[in-house]
Amino acid sequence: MTRVLHRPAREFAVSQPVDNSAAVRQAADLLAAAAESGPCPPVRDLLPDGNIDTAYAVQRMNTSRRLAGGHRLVGRKIGLTSKAVQQQLGVDQPDFGALLSDIAVPQGGTVPPDRLLQPKVEAEVALVLAFDLPDAQCTAEDVAAATAFAVPALEIVDSRIAGWDITLVDTVADAASSGLFVLGEPETHLDTVDLSSVQMTMSRNGQVVSEGSGADWFGSPLSAAVWLARTLARMGDPLKAGDVVLTGALGPMTAAVPGDTFTASISGLGEVAVRFALEGEASE
Repeated sequence: MTRVLHRPAREFAVSQPVDNSAAVRQAADLLAAAAESGPCPPVRDLLPDGNIDTAYAVQRMNTSRRLAGGHRLVGRKIGLTSKAVQQQLGVDQPDFGALLSDIAVPQGGTVPPDRLLQPKVEAEVALVLAFDLPDAQCTAEDVAAATAFAVPALEIVDSRIAGWDITLVDTVADAASSGLFVLGEPETHLDTVDLSSVQMTMSRNGQVVSEGSGADWFGSPLSAAVWLARTLARMGDPLKAGDVVLTGALGPMTAAVPGDTFTASISGLGEVAVRFALEGEASE
């Protein structure tokens, strides 16, 4: 089932100055074209000094274009919650990207074979908010109180950059490597589960390919959500009631090919599944 996606459109990072520099436009155009025609070279050399703010400007430009095309902002995703991945890329904080209405896949749904370029799947906890989070100093208690429910989720990450040859600048500019997402079931209230202690197992075609716990990645999915809520509030574009928040992978991501079925189970939350269609099949 798909249970998000019913809020009016709103702007993206409204308080941020618009960067229409030639470098930002060139990187945004390259990534947008790659989404339609195939992977492109890294964009890091187009952006001055590897500036992360400039990379987010690229992300905002392409997100704004998609919003102008009729899609809706329905939430955010958090990436780079793994300390190992942060060390690999030489960073000390996560990144984030936008979730738009056209990238939601129903629970148990099927992804068409031509929908993505280089898909990989990871399992995580998703929060769905009941209230806005406008405070740049919000706490874990504030985020928990603002959350309507949690569900298991699969994020299908993708890269418009050939061979996943990415640095932090590349992935930020490329919508934090967003692809699609699937929300599982049932809906669980946070007062019935400790997110830091949940255990995740993800299988591909019945074989376990990824495992982890809530404590392994950023300490807790709730801690990751606090970081995101504070970051967006400082930017003047806070999380809103109805938003979906993908809180970051609970275990390693796994590449997907046509014909694969992925199922993830998260203790205390439930299950979520998705299938990748073979050539000639249609999505469900």
